[in-house]
Amino acid sequence: KATISPVLEEHLLAGLNLRHERDVPLGPMTWYGIGGPASILAHPSSVHQLAALAARCHETGTGVYVLGSGANVLIADKGVAGVVVRLDDPFFRRVSVEDHRVTAGAGVDLAKLILDTVRLGLGGLECLSGIPATIGGAVRMNAGGRFGSIGPTVRRLMVCDQSGQVYYRTREDLAFGYRSTNITARYILEAELELTPGDAKELRDRAKEIMASKKASQPMGDSSAGCAFKNPPPRAGGETLSAGKLIDQAGLKGFRIGGAEVSPRHANFIVAHRGCTCGDVLRVLEHVRDRVRERFGVELEREIVVWP
Repeated sequence: KATISPVLEEHLLAGLNLRHERDVPLGPMTWYGIGGPASILAHPSSVHQLAALAARCHETGTGVYVLGSGANVLIADKGVAGVVVRLDDPFFRRVSVEDHRVTAGAGVDLAKLILDTVRLGLGGLECLSGIPATIGGAVRMNAGGRFGSIGPTVRRLMVCDQSGQVYYRTREDLAFGYRSTNITARYILEAELELTPGDAKELRDRAKEIMASKKASQPMGDSSAGCAFKNPPPRAGGETLSAGKLIDQAGLKGFRIGGAEVSPRHANFIVAHRGCTCGDVLRVLEHVRDRVRERFGVELEREIVVWP
């Protein structure tokens, strides 16, 4: 089990009045449902608390991680020796709407925000239907798919760097790419989104259509972390490649090690069955990457985030 010393723990938390727990299993907080405990699970209730904790972790070289909805995270079997931050306090789940601008805390549930904005006749997020995430995680990864991504809606962010400095990033200096951003700050605290006025019924119908499309093609009822690999960059000449199609063509659907299996329904999903471990998933990921490289000369990049 991964641990940190009691002396270090006391130093990190002294005087912060910070709600926290020790040796908390992280698996149940992720979509995979597997993995070991966090030495400390912290729930900041203000920007000041988070910034102070961040500074102390940085000064002492303590590992620190931010856990949102746990949808694309795989936790090591031994757990995480460090601090795991959850922005699940009501302070980080606040939402305000002014005209067509929505300001949401990093801990706001994306699915709920989609429902609320669609109901208000505000478009821009319905393209993310079916993507499990908090707002902070969605912005960090530029969550999206073939229907669109969150990047175009982001107008301004409040962030905190690893040393505890809090500042804003604006649309002018933000760059969003495929499953990536140029945000280097460790913590996203709040996002201001600029949405587009539209017809509530049309937006609702569009959201339902996107959700139905995903349910028909993805193993949404299984334990997984979503897409395992990013789609490779286009080849010379503009040919687009699909990670799922490459894995399928390599004959890997249904390939299994221990409790981890390449989904027979969608080859870019590695699903976890009863008794699965992080090690099982990692071995399947490695095998898939090796086979695709050998067969097609394509190096797949993992989309699943592995801790630590």
